[in-house]
Amino acid sequence: GAFAMAAQTEYLQGRTLDASLVAGQAARAGLDYAVTRVSHPEPRRQWLPDGRRYAWRFGGADVEVRIVDESGKLDLNAAEPASLSALMQVLGVERGRADALAAAIVDWRDGDDLTQPQGGAEDPQYAAAGLAWGAKDAPFETVAEVEQVLGMTPGLFAALAPHLTVYSGLPIPDTRFAAGPVLQAMGVDPEPVLAGRERPPAPGDPAFVGTGSGTYSIESRARLRDGRQAALRAVVRLGPSGVPGSAFTVLKWEEGALPR
Repeated sequence: GAFAMAAQTEYLQGRTLDASLVAGQAARAGLDYAVTRVSHPEPRRQWLPDGRRYAWRFGGADVEVRIVDESGKLDLNAAEPASLSALMQVLGVERGRADALAAAIVDWRDGDDLTQPQGGAEDPQYAAAGLAWGAKDAPFETVAEVEQVLGMTPGLFAALAPHLTVYSGLPIPDTRFAAGPVLQAMGVDPEPVLAGRERPPAPGDPAFVGTGSGTYSIESRARLRDGRQAALRAVVRLGPSGVPGSAFTVLKWEEGALPR
């Protein structure tokens, strides 16, 4: 009886692992396919990197893919304090706190030890808050690094992170690819822009002018018939990576239970 129970348990574990592997590979296939479509030379076959959802079938799995050009986000190393504050205010942060936190972000990345006019934070402020580190006084290397800025909270970081980048180098995001909160922070009414992304694109649309910067956030979610799911999110840069057969370089990679 014990042998039969152990055999049954191992069989069920094997099925679970096999299904999870299949779902994971389908999600990876979705990312690879998205790279081919976002850079497709035929405009009518291009997938636009403006956050709209694309459905695809692969090996019996339903795959949903979203592509966002990194140039549609606020660059932590290039955005002005006013832009950073405006985005935080759109996300519900009170203006005074948003201004102070935006200044602290700029103090983190600049090379001096002088605080910004709006407040900001250099080493003495971090020490007064009981933190073991001070302002970095160097550019952000990852978006996650902004969690260390004085005044940042986990909740605010979770809301901000999807709209931040360290890869564009642009002081102002590209409105063709920006999400609703970023558009609103820029003073653009997001409703007509987002509504336009719900219909099939056509040549002549603003987003059809070129395929973007070449650096994209890609989210791929796969679902099998039995309900098994897998998801991954990556930032990739198109072009040779030094790995034989690869058409892009991975700059960031996450997989598992990802929030929508």
